[in-house]
Order: sequence, then C-alpha cells, then structure tokens
Amino acid sequence: MLSAFVLSQGRLIQVPIESAADLARPEVFWVDLVDPSDAERDLVESVFRYELPEDEDLEDIEESARCYVDHAGLHLNSYFLHQDSEGAANVTVSFLLNRGRLLTMRQEELAVFRLFRLRARVQPGFVENAEDVLLGIYAVAVEYDADVLEGVYTRLESVSARVLKGSDALNDEGMAETVSDIAQQEDINGKVRLDLMDTRRSLSFLLRSRSLNHEQETDLREILRDLESLNNHTAFLFDKINFLMDAVMGLINLAQSKIIKIFSIAAVVFLPPTVIASTYGMNFQMMPELNWELGYPFAIALMILSGIAPYWFFKRKGWL
Repeated sequence: MLSAFVLSQGRLIQVPIESAADLARPEVFWVDLVDPSDAERDLVESVFRYELPEDEDLEDIEESARCYVDHAGLHLNSYFLHQDSEGAANVTVSFLLNRGRLLTMRQEELAVFRLFRLRARVQPGFVENAEDVLLGIYAVAVEYDADVLEGVYTRLESVSARVLKGSDALNDEGMAETVSDIAQQEDINGKVRLDLMDTRRSLSFLLRSRSLNHEQETDLREILRDLESLNNHTAFLFDKINFLMDAVMGLINLAQSKIIKIFSIAAVVFLPPTVIASTYGMNFQMMPELNWELGYPFAIALMILSGIAPYWFFKRKGWL
C-alpha cells in the first residue's frame, strides 16, 4: 500500500497517487509504504532516486547499519511494537529523511501509525513538516509502549491476586495457566524494552545529526526523558515477574511435597504388614483358600482391586 500526505489548513491529508508526477509534487512531504507491490516500489524509487530495501532486508539489517547518512539522506531503522491476537512482535520501520521529505516503509500496518495519522488529521498544527512527522511518530510510539506496559502491569496484578490466595485456590490447571500468563507478560515486557532501547538509539542519532531546529530538539529531548522513565518501569516489571514466577513455583513445589508426604505415610503404614508377610509368607497348614476352588480367581480379583482402588482414590483427590 502506498500513501502520500500533504498539509491542508494545518491538518494532515492523504492525497491520491496515480503517477510519478503526483508523487513528485513539492507539497507531498510524507510518503508511507506498507508491504508495497513491485509497481509501487518502482514508482517510489523513480521519484526518490533510492533503491528500497526488500521486505526481508528490513528484518536483517545489521546493528551497525540501522542509523546512517548517505547521498540519499538520513536513514533510521527502528523497532516498533506490533500486537495482535497471536501475541507481540517487533517490526522494523525504515525512515528516510531528505530535503524536507519523509519516506517510511514497513511490512505491517501498525497501531502507532494509525494513531498518529488520526491525531495529525484532527489537530490543526500538530505537524508542519517532515521532521515533525518523524518526531510525532516516535512520540506516539513511546505513548503506545507506555499503554502496553500498563496492560502488562494490570495483567500481573490479576495474577498476583490469584497467587496470593494460596495453593488451595490453584489446582493443576490453574497453576499451568498462571505460569503461561506470567511467561506471556514477560515476553511482551522484553519486547517493549528492546523497542525502547532501539528507539533511544535512533533518537540519539537524530539529535547528533543536527537535522532539527531548536524547538524540535527540545521535543526530542522530552521524548528521550520519557523513554528513560519507561525503561526503568520495565526493570520494575521484570522484578515483579520474577517474584511471581518464584511464588508460583513455590506453590507447585508445596503441592508436590504434599503428595509425596501422603505416599511416604502410606509406605510407612504398610511397611510392617509387608515385613511380617514377607517373613512368614503363606507357610501355614490351616489355610482355607488352599482347598477352595475359587481361591485363585479370588486372589487375582483381589490384586486387581487393590491396584485400582488407590489409583481411583488419588485421582479423585486430584493428586494424579
């Protein structure tokens, strides 16, 4: 998908693009590509005179080549968090800033970009040039990460309440679900932390490039301060996740110890009869079962029942 944007009365407006002439108009200051087709790639390359990276290359960019300046302009390749029904992932977004025009390219449509376009469309003066768009996208991304971290904390609070009820409130299925929830929140928190670290690196490079005016540099430093506070919050969430995981594993160990205790007591109780039976065996003359025609089938049935009865009892108690 290829989208181009201009300013109209201080608002961001999308304009139709049908040819290279439409894309080359000076008022078009932001071009956005989402999983572009070959025709769209050729059109953008002919106007920007820049060979776009392939979709696979966006995910394979080396760490040393994520931020640089060349003849085409200033390049920033940053991670942005993407959440869907399958979980969370970091998607690489490529930025190219050159001569007052911004080119963005990514493989997935992101909530950050939708939210930014909405704000720029309804708030006059939200953006005035391509640099404002670049900073605005990063600012919205930081807000989105903050919302995700708030969701992680809320989910961990529900897990914490479940754990603090004690082992009686958690059966085997509940414990498995709790461990899965904690692991999922740890994964999201880790991806947010990676996103924040990568964003900080990109913004630091942008600040050193001296491509922004004084007011924009002030806004950028404010974003960096927000990044630092969120980075500290992710460390707090990691500590909370580790505590909850240790608590759940402790409850699991307690439950297992209780079962082992029951089996140990049962073994101790039946040990003396077993010793006596092993000592004397069946060596007695007066045993009615020796002359009983149904004695052997009765013994077989009794052995089967003695095996089934403990299994049924432990299964009913939830120990198996």
